[in-house]
Amino acid sequence: MTWEVVIGIETHVQLSTASKIFSGSSTQFGAAPNTQANAVDMALPGVLPVMNKGAVQRAIQFGLAVGGQVAAVSQFERKNYFYPDLPKAYQISQFEVPVVAGGGIAILREDGSEKTIRLTRAHLEEDAGKSVHEGMGAFSGIDLNRAGTPLLEIVSEPDIANAKEAVAYAKALHGLVVWLGICDGNMQEGSFRCDANVSVRRPGAPLGTRREIKNLNSFRFLEEAINYEVREQIRIIEDGGKIQQATVLFDPDRGETRVMRTKEDAHDYRYFPDPDLPPLTIDAAWIERTRSEMPELPQQLKARFEQDYGLSAYDAAMLTQSKAFAGYFQNAVNAVGEPKLVANWMLGELSAYLNREDLAIDDPRAPTWPELAAVVQRIKDQTVSNAQAKKLFQAVCEDTRMQIDELAAALARIDATIEAKDLKQVTDTGAIEAIIDEVLAANAKSVDEFRAGKDKAFNALVGQAMKATRGKANPALVNELLKKKLG
Repeated sequence: MTWEVVIGIETHVQLSTASKIFSGSSTQFGAAPNTQANAVDMALPGVLPVMNKGAVQRAIQFGLAVGGQVAAVSQFERKNYFYPDLPKAYQISQFEVPVVAGGGIAILREDGSEKTIRLTRAHLEEDAGKSVHEGMGAFSGIDLNRAGTPLLEIVSEPDIANAKEAVAYAKALHGLVVWLGICDGNMQEGSFRCDANVSVRRPGAPLGTRREIKNLNSFRFLEEAINYEVREQIRIIEDGGKIQQATVLFDPDRGETRVMRTKEDAHDYRYFPDPDLPPLTIDAAWIERTRSEMPELPQQLKARFEQDYGLSAYDAAMLTQSKAFAGYFQNAVNAVGEPKLVANWMLGELSAYLNREDLAIDDPRAPTWPELAAVVQRIKDQTVSNAQAKKLFQAVCEDTRMQIDELAAALARIDATIEAKDLKQVTDTGAIEAIIDEVLAANAKSVDEFRAGKDKAFNALVGQAMKATRGKANPALVNELLKKKLG
């Protein structure tokens, strides 16, 4: 029998403020342990938290970007639970009234269709510290540098149907918060972490018991963890067992999840309003001022790419997955035109290279937009064919010592590579005609077959002509001249 998978994702987005959410301590990553935790972060007697305006500003930006409702008045609660690296023994968070309610994130599914994942809420809270186990012998250490770092926890509705959609959602959300500049998106440093709530059910049945996979800090681990958890839950049920609500951790080395603790519900945390923090008030003027300062959003840029450049919805969506990728495309098109050709190369050869080498588009080892634009320009002016351009681009990728940031310099480098590797396309009509004459004379049988109505014979003659020019002749010109000769 078939099963339905139901997934909701909670994402902890570390906000890009210089100081913590309720204190003036630095949020800079990598400092020596416990050098960036002051009395407020450690909740020493007599201290009072003070709200960080920059964290609120970033929450407003997010709410507007996803079409959510920014609350005029929201409040902070104390979430009570014991955690060794939470010095207060409670976390200041939002529960009853979050700063943002509703909204949605559009994702692109594998079949090219678009789906909107609804958001339940986004609320502000403080992060906990970090337990340190390595190099501590039989003990564990506590580093409180991260305690009090501002987080925006974004909670989706259970609209996600499989691991692929979960990854598409996480990538879209990651791209958006980085696009807005409210988070640096560094998953290795913990700036963007996902918890996946996973359950399975028979089609049409009530929702199954969920298990929460905690602290997934890579898209690959997110996909692997969900796939394993789905298989495990189905196995347990089909063997006659029951799923116990629990928090689980994913072990990437073993490729499996393991239970960390039975899962609490909201009432277990004994939420109550924080007596040291007044309600958070956001007036309409602040919201409108933020709206006026917002950058062009991915969905808006996608629509513009479709309208201005005639791109398909799929291509436009792929090009606007990140601000850096969209900017790369826009710069290349502004330089040489040919939006469809630039898009094809970015989504084809360039993306394949970046994926193969595990590089971001703005990595210093990646080809720059002027280099790609120069390749496109030489295709456009017929200096090289598409096949030769692939060899040319490969040569560019193999030598990224120079980060070329101007089209003129890139063209000079491309032209030198064309010359050095003998990649220039033959477009001399007379030279190609002479080669075609030789091919026709040497392949009389194919000529006769073509004239007898066998179209495949024509392709064979084209192949012979291209072989005679070592693939350097302009294919369109070869086709044109060959048809004329045979006609």
